Amino acid sequence: MKELRLRVKIVTFFLLLLLAVLVIYAAYSVKTYGTRWFSNGRNVRVVADKDRVTPGRIYDADGTLLRYTNSEGARVTTGSELEQSALVHVLGDEQNQVSNGVEKFQARYLYGFDSGLGERLYNFVRGEKQVGDNISLTIDRALQSLIVKEFQTMPALAGKNGAAVVMDYKTGAVRALVSLPVFDPHNIPDSAFTDPRNPFFNRATQSVLPPGSTFKLITMAGALTWNEKAASASYFCDGSLPLEQRVLKDYGGAIHNELSLTRALEVSCNNVFAKLALEMGDANLKAAAEAFGFNDNFLFADMVVENSTYPDAKNLFERATVGIGQSRLLATPMHMCMITAGIANEGKMMEPLLLKEVQGKTGAKRFTMEPTLYRTALPAGTANFIKEAMLGVVKRGTGKTADVPGMQIAGKTGSAESFLGGKPVTHSWFVGFSAAEGKPYAVCVMVEAGGTGGRAAAPLAKKIFEYLKTKRYQ
Repeated sequence: MKELRLRVKIVTFFLLLLLAVLVIYAAYSVKTYGTRWFSNGRNVRVVADKDRVTPGRIYDADGTLLRYTNSEGARVTTGSELEQSALVHVLGDEQNQVSNGVEKFQARYLYGFDSGLGERLYNFVRGEKQVGDNISLTIDRALQSLIVKEFQTMPALAGKNGAAVVMDYKTGAVRALVSLPVFDPHNIPDSAFTDPRNPFFNRATQSVLPPGSTFKLITMAGALTWNEKAASASYFCDGSLPLEQRVLKDYGGAIHNELSLTRALEVSCNNVFAKLALEMGDANLKAAAEAFGFNDNFLFADMVVENSTYPDAKNLFERATVGIGQSRLLATPMHMCMITAGIANEGKMMEPLLLKEVQGKTGAKRFTMEPTLYRTALPAGTANFIKEAMLGVVKRGTGKTADVPGMQIAGKTGSAESFLGGKPVTHSWFVGFSAAEGKPYAVCVMVEAGGTGGRAAAPLAKKIFEYLKTKRYQ
């Protein structure tokens, strides 16, 4: 009898333990995936309640009204045609062609699903339609518009697809999130649905491409972590590196001869960084990449970001070319901006945030942005060494076209060889940040088929930094 009671107790204990695990997992799932589930177009509750609620207003970081509901019940985006189109990939469009825009992703607030019972009863008794919460974003509409205008008018960018991301590297607040091409959110032309450039695609968060030489920042981080003498060692570049049946060469056939690790970054020497990748080994470089978020499943509270991929290198050539940001290595502009922001922030990568504040109809605050640490990618000392090297890239190296006096711009260019429409192209990249006091901004610019990073991406970054030089956010 005693043995039976003991068995019952054991079974009961394990059943209770299993129940506890299920409850904890359910809570974790709701916290992690709740916004994604709620904003899903198949959520019948959202679909049903939308007809009974006037959605709240959307403001930018400076308090500028971006979108509201007019007297006829239609959602209206304010501003000029340029200003409206510049925000389409952030806010979303009338036909919901853009995935995960704020209008859809923050439906729980905009449609008042967090409203209290008292507010709902008040509206019911008065016979008034429920009004959703107003939300303020971290986005700067003027900066969004500037980036789109420059993309459309700068000779090296005109007609190109691309993306730009601007983050506050101390808080994670996203100041700009731009994808090109853009379109009118309220009047989508029929041609947009067959446009091979796919204007509905958010290239800032969804486009995964080889990052080119911007990845050398991670290769440098891996080398500094793996070899304590890497920072002071001398390297040699004779212009070519034989790899099995192929030869890896530097851009334009350049021969850099003897140089330091810092100088190798300034001139973006392929030979040096390919050798570093081979010397540290694929496992160590992969560990460095994963420390920055490669191969992670991004589950951010305010946006959906495609995962970045560090590939399993199959041969010597692939292991070497991964070290210079090529092979099957893939990353989004948003992730590359986060990586750059992490280096600027002494190794601490912040979660990208779009939602600044949420206010109910009565003015009560339902939500206020809190900076969230995503991960610590590397020690502060290593991050500061890379930062100094990036300052050299802009002052003396390939990133000179991004320099802004008084801003102390640190950066890295990238020229990523890839394919577009079955044809070989070179995507233009620039990542960088301001090291000036009180200007904690990180920037990533990507221009599809734009050529070298210094030719297309870096000059746009310069325009962005010039705007930020005098900007103050509330």
